[in-house]
Amino acid sequence: MPKRPWNRVNLPVYSISSKDGKGNFNMHIITYANQISMNPKRFVCGIYEGTKTLENVVGHKEFVLQLLSEKQYRLVDLLGKKSGHQFNKIERLEKRKLITEWNGFPVLKDALAVILLSTISSFPGGDHTGFLCNVVQYKNLNEGDPLTLDTLRAHKLIRI
Repeated sequence: MPKRPWNRVNLPVYSISSKDGKGNFNMHIITYANQISMNPKRFVCGIYEGTKTLENVVGHKEFVLQLLSEKQYRLVDLLGKKSGHQFNKIERLEKRKLITEWNGFPVLKDALAVILLSTISSFPGGDHTGFLCNVVQYKNLNEGDPLTLDTLRAHKLIRI
């Protein structure tokens, strides 16, 4: 039986690095992210309701979108299945020496690229809130293939 149309596309997997007003950071997995304009360069990002990342992005308008490497699939359990409300993901990543700093945000050393985004507006999107964002700055960090939904399926990290 074929997948539903929206599950047939092999989307890239990103992580968001966000901060609150007190200097605390969080990371979260996101697949609902896509460029929407070439000039000016803009992205639309959907952030899951009830997450620490959503609170951070609403309170602090800038965040970093990180394009994950195929080799980083093991981070999905930590970044996507644990809540930043109960668990300090950054501390765990620092202990594993997986973090560096870029533009005042902790970012994953092995990510392929990082994009600093600034929110312009937000809108309700069901179980996600959508954010229209300007690209402020970007940097390519590493060569390699991006992490995709098909890789997560192959490792049985998601079912869709």
